[in-house]
Amino acid sequence: MYGIYDYIHNGLVFINNMMRKQHKELTSLMIYSTTRCQSRCKHCSIWKKATENLSLEDIINIMNSQCVSKRTVVGLEGGEFMLHPDADRILEWFDTHHPNYTLLSNCLAVDKVVEAVRNHHPKHLYISLDGDRETYLYMRGCNGYDKVIRVIEECKDCVPISLMFCLSPWNSFEDMRHVIGIAKKYDIDVRIGIYSTMSFFDTTKELMEADENDYISSIPLTIHQTEENYDFVALYDEWKHNRLKLRCHSIFSELVVHSNGDVPLCQNLDVVLGNVHRNTLDEIFNSRQTCDIQCQYSKECNGCWINYHRKYDIILLRNLERIFPKRVIELFYGKYQWTDDRKITYKKHFKKITRI
Repeated sequence: MYGIYDYIHNGLVFINNMMRKQHKELTSLMIYSTTRCQSRCKHCSIWKKATENLSLEDIINIMNSQCVSKRTVVGLEGGEFMLHPDADRILEWFDTHHPNYTLLSNCLAVDKVVEAVRNHHPKHLYISLDGDRETYLYMRGCNGYDKVIRVIEECKDCVPISLMFCLSPWNSFEDMRHVIGIAKKYDIDVRIGIYSTMSFFDTTKELMEADENDYISSIPLTIHQTEENYDFVALYDEWKHNRLKLRCHSIFSELVVHSNGDVPLCQNLDVVLGNVHRNTLDEIFNSRQTCDIQCQYSKECNGCWINYHRKYDIILLRNLERIFPKRVIELFYGKYQWTDDRKITYKKHFKKITRI
């Protein structure tokens, strides 16, 4: 999914953002444009919220920020983005002014999604799928499995597709295996996340428990046929049992904007940096106050295992360890550990636990 130039660019942005904290650039910006959603998910209650929409004018103002570069990957989501009353006009604007955008969808509005892919030019389509037909109905409260398959079949030759699987208290590793199988069948990508309590989505159930005895052995072997998933899923067990401790650097380079205009520090914490209806995104993201908040939480917070944030930190450290010894990295990065043995490196840890 990521090429060498993506890693080089993100590395350069990381250096800039560490050195020039009031002139940071974004590598990723997720715009939660609407709370509208026709799904009734157990793991997300955004559909219970009052309707909120960011207007096209709001989005244009956000996109005109200096911290948003041509290389910034912008994700359009909700709720369900295709239910936004101005979805088509927003896509038209991005086609012309910022083609480096992706579309996220539950695909329940099949015709709208297919039409959007064919009439516009998203760089990527991310589709939610959390298990087989029975699990889909149980988790999402509607019969959407066949609609997802139909969108895959009609769009896979038009746009790169990733299935988005979320391991949660309402599904299983067997469901993960099923979704990986669907991805393999259609020769498409799969991204695996793990359920977390994110305030914007009103998720309230406790994080799933990881059984120390059989968690790793329960992960489907087929996960090794996917990209950028196994280490994130396997390391959840270390994080859950407080053995893994990484600083959070993603908050310097990745950002989300909510449908009411709020700009949170991250997807996990109820720490709001500002609101785009009152200040520009540049004023919010690169203010001295925000820099102080980012530095504080980057050093102290190890409180989530959300893939949007933690995959960034895993990839950062994994690549640094390919070049520098761990003790050298800690001189400028700070102390970190993959497991209860603080001296062990990423490579040695995964050599120990990987079964293939």
